[in-house]
Amino acid sequence: MARMPSADRRRQLIEAAIRAMTRDGVSRTTTRSIAAEAGVSLSVFHYCFDSKQALLESVITTITDHSVSLVKEAIRPKATLRETIRAGFQAYWDHVSAHPGEHMLTYELTQYALRQTGFAQLARRQYELYSDTLTELIEQLSHSMEFELRVPVPVLARYLAVMIDGLTLNFLVLGDETAASDILDTVADQVVGLVHDGVVPVVPGAVSPPRSA
Repeated sequence: MARMPSADRRRQLIEAAIRAMTRDGVSRTTTRSIAAEAGVSLSVFHYCFDSKQALLESVITTITDHSVSLVKEAIRPKATLRETIRAGFQAYWDHVSAHPGEHMLTYELTQYALRQTGFAQLARRQYELYSDTLTELIEQLSHSMEFELRVPVPVLARYLAVMIDGLTLNFLVLGDETAASDILDTVADQVVGLVHDGVVPVVPGAVSPPRSA
């Protein structure tokens, strides 16, 4: 077996775990089956992760990163704030549409953690991660487009986390792309409505209209 830096080996095992759990379910996926999926020995798995709980936390973080990296790229400032926000939502939604099994896995991970003794904090950390990630994205956008919100950033982040979580599950159950798109349009409008009056987002290279008195 070729030697590989431990960080790369961990990533290999995490991605193997995501594939195996998406295919077979969390409860039926064992450390042995993950090692087999990754093409490594069981001893390599235990060298990289000291527990299944540690692996599951890394799986949750990695799945979140898969879509967040796309959103970060999508929310580079555009002509309007609304257009920029909507592009971010679309980037996330394109990932949901392309990888529904991966997103379904996130709900299974939540249920698994809540039902397993000693794992409840994993579900809590999962949902804290969603809010923390959205807080970071909102702060990134408010800095780049120079606007202020009517509500605290953590409040908006938690609201968006709840909305996205519910919308994703609704889509996984009903499969209605049109309804999801309409809802994301509405939420984008709501977010723009939370920007203070008279605060005009600045887009580099664009000519901004005069601010109202």
